[in-house]
Amino acid sequence: MRNRKSFVVAVALAALIGSGAAGASADRAAVDRPPACTPPSGPSGPPALKPTTVTTIEQAYRCVFANYYSGPILDSRTLLVPAFAVLTQELQRRGLDRPNATLPALTGRKDADWAAFRAVYQKVVDTLPAAPEVRQAVAEATMRGMVRSLDDNHANWDRPTPRGVSLGARLSGIRPPGVADPAATPPAFVTDVLPDGPAAKAGIRPGDELVAVDEVPLFVNGVLSQGVLDGIITPPAGKAIRLTLRRPSTGGTVTASVTPAPVSGPEPKVESRLLSGSVAYVRLPAFFPGAADKVLQAIASLREKTTLRGMVLDLRGNGGGSPQEVARLLGAWSHGKATSYWCDVRDRCTANRSDDTVPLLGLPLVALTDRNCASACDSFTSTVKDLHLGTLVGTRTAGAVSGPGAGYLLDDGSILILPKIHEIGANREVVNTIGVAPDHQAPTTSADLSAGRDPGVAKALTLLK
Repeated sequence: MRNRKSFVVAVALAALIGSGAAGASADRAAVDRPPACTPPSGPSGPPALKPTTVTTIEQAYRCVFANYYSGPILDSRTLLVPAFAVLTQELQRRGLDRPNATLPALTGRKDADWAAFRAVYQKVVDTLPAAPEVRQAVAEATMRGMVRSLDDNHANWDRPTPRGVSLGARLSGIRPPGVADPAATPPAFVTDVLPDGPAAKAGIRPGDELVAVDEVPLFVNGVLSQGVLDGIITPPAGKAIRLTLRRPSTGGTVTASVTPAPVSGPEPKVESRLLSGSVAYVRLPAFFPGAADKVLQAIASLREKTTLRGMVLDLRGNGGGSPQEVARLLGAWSHGKATSYWCDVRDRCTANRSDDTVPLLGLPLVALTDRNCASACDSFTSTVKDLHLGTLVGTRTAGAVSGPGAGYLLDDGSILILPKIHEIGANREVVNTIGVAPDHQAPTTSADLSAGRDPGVAKALTLLK
């Protein structure tokens, strides 16, 4: 669900109503409005980036009202107050706070509030240094503050840039899209290392516990520091980062200097093998296009070798993907039932159903889950549990399944991603922000990874005897 999907949406901006001088003012305001945000078109992607201006911010502001899930009932103050707060924080970080950076009184009237906000924003920006990077940073901070005020894990603002740099490793305790898991407890540890990436070249291994970054502790009073995480999730290019790690298999401390570099992860693919007792193991890293058929092909291939007694579907680390792939894969275990619902802000809901063209497998299912099973993965596992299609083993899922997001193009070449609807489970329960609890707890620890053990698979095999 995190993919930038384009679908046709009619965007209508409310007209100002007035008479006489007020009507003339309204007409001028309507003429001055930016063009409506539109879904990106064509395979070439968005146009070249331009500076983000107050006009871009207005375009996004109006796009939220026109296209976001709660847009029809949204109060303008819930957008503009957080946007202005982040604006002032960015000014303070840069030593550029201004006496005129004071939010005017807002009334909850969408157009009047925007006019008041825009006037102050422009006055502040006009007094800033002329350096384009300063004004761009202030504009980006304002935009992110506004979008984050929605508190929606499928709402985002993205300025596409050339391929970024990375450490080439994944870390526990991070929820999509790169935020600290509020349920995380120490230690945070490396779960995957990209072959030939910077971390692999520095000798970092799965299971290594990350203690500090540039000598700054990763946990402060038992809470995972988002600020420290940001330094390794979106690291600066060309600057080495000093990581202090503990290796459980030896008990020793490892210090590694890692220089972030552009990395290209492998294309997601389905992995499969036979486990003891004629049990199929299939790992699905994402619900990418064609994923369900790849899983079904893997099972068919294993069935040619032996009579299968059951199946372990490994969804750990699955960050989501296509709702259509979820429906198709669920069709291998369920026909004729609602698997989830998509609802608008007024609780008008449409049922989602499995793809009943897929033949039923007739195999007992154990699905392995963790806190990085998110979005479409949340949706799949909630259906498995609600409809009793199988058994869940591992840890609670991410709970990042507000609803599928659609992308809207803004005038600076950036993309605003907004869900039009929100999802609830097959039993009409809220999964978003809560996640799906496993039937059997089997967390993978740093010691397990370091020693090459897999408690999830071990538990699944005991259940499929």
